[in-house]
Amino acid sequence: MKPLVVLGDTLLDVDIEGAADRLCPEAPVPVVDVERRWLRPGGAGLAALLAARSVAEVALITALTEDDGGRSLLRLLGEEVDVVPMVLRGETVRKTRVRAGGQSLVRLDTGDGTADAGPVSSAVVRMLRSAGAILVADYGRGVAAHPRIRRLLTELARAVPVVWDPHPRGPAPTAGVSLVSPNLNEARQFAPGYAEPDELAKVLRDEWSADSVAVTLGSSGAVLANGKRLATVPVPASIRSADRIAPDTCGAGDRFASAATAALLDGSTVAEAVTHAVDTAARFVATGAATTLSTCDSPAATATGETDAAGSAFELAAAVRDRGGRLVATGGCFDLLHPGHVSLLRQARAMGDALIVCLNSDDSVRRLKGPSRPIVAARDRARLLLELSSVDAVAVFDESAPSALLDRLRPDIWVKGGDYAEAELPEAEVVRRHGGDIALIPTVRGYSTTQLVSRSRG
Repeated sequence: MKPLVVLGDTLLDVDIEGAADRLCPEAPVPVVDVERRWLRPGGAGLAALLAARSVAEVALITALTEDDGGRSLLRLLGEEVDVVPMVLRGETVRKTRVRAGGQSLVRLDTGDGTADAGPVSSAVVRMLRSAGAILVADYGRGVAAHPRIRRLLTELARAVPVVWDPHPRGPAPTAGVSLVSPNLNEARQFAPGYAEPDELAKVLRDEWSADSVAVTLGSSGAVLANGKRLATVPVPASIRSADRIAPDTCGAGDRFASAATAALLDGSTVAEAVTHAVDTAARFVATGAATTLSTCDSPAATATGETDAAGSAFELAAAVRDRGGRLVATGGCFDLLHPGHVSLLRQARAMGDALIVCLNSDDSVRRLKGPSRPIVAARDRARLLLELSSVDAVAVFDESAPSALLDRLRPDIWVKGGDYAEAELPEAEVVRRHGGDIALIPTVRGYSTTQLVSRSRG
């Protein structure tokens, strides 16, 4: 199969996470004690990483420069995406969110980089011509406005699917693309005389000479103007029920566009691709959105891989014991993180000075839950857990029960949720042998990953 090619502006997204429990004396603003820093590609880079979760071969054509941000982006992208660089003039654009208690407090934008308007390399032209489908992830920084690129896209749209995720500061899509996917706020900026999604979809389809326009509506799905037909594509109710009260929607538009492009590459119609994209984007938000693609860039806590020795977790355990603190551990699959999990983790963390999560590996989950699980890979489940302020470290284990891992961690308290009796826990003997206690916390009614998955498939 030919590659899916993503073309657009790549940014560096940074999440600074900490605790905010006091106000600054100079002004009534929170003071954030920084605990972790997370890095991930943003813009077209995020869209490319997400596309790589749907298809085997993904290439990214984007403008980069040789500064710290550019080198970080190459490092973050290099293992999963074939990067074909253009020249960036100026500094890498960086968007930094400061977060505490799961909430964003402020975003700081720096960097003035824009794509150079000079000649593009032969590698860029070859990659575009080799594409089986193209996603233009425009973030208004010049890649999608490049004259040579635009001529190529107009030509190629006659032969391969082109999806265009537009930006208010960017150019209009080139004529003949298969699908344009603005969100509702963007659509209203592109067509200021209109407000309703169905009107916007039809007007913009005609204005842009596109085959189809899908105006995305967040938790309400999307409205699709497909040729002369108009359709509403809702989010399945089973996925809505899994959403958190205030979900982080960072990257939802990129997930929608990348999923739609992958479906078109696979031979789907535009209507089928949009239905698939609505479903995929909703699941993406429900399971943590872009935070699951972040890499921890601070020593405070790191997620260990399935074959890693879980060094950071053991180091943390030793440090807590050395200072006379109380170490708490809990464990589970944590597949599709939901409010019941969050409640358990918050209560567990309150019992001591640090909380380590013992996380079932993908193979372990499959043995326990069946071949269709996990829904989310261990690496991404660990990253999502570490996004929570209640979790200090994650250690992944391959066995059905974490007894061997607990024998090394030696927690003071082992916490389990659910209707267990202590005698039913195979790891209880290990915990007690090291002088630890068992704490059983009732689950929150109405939240179960198995039930959520069953409802979504029913």
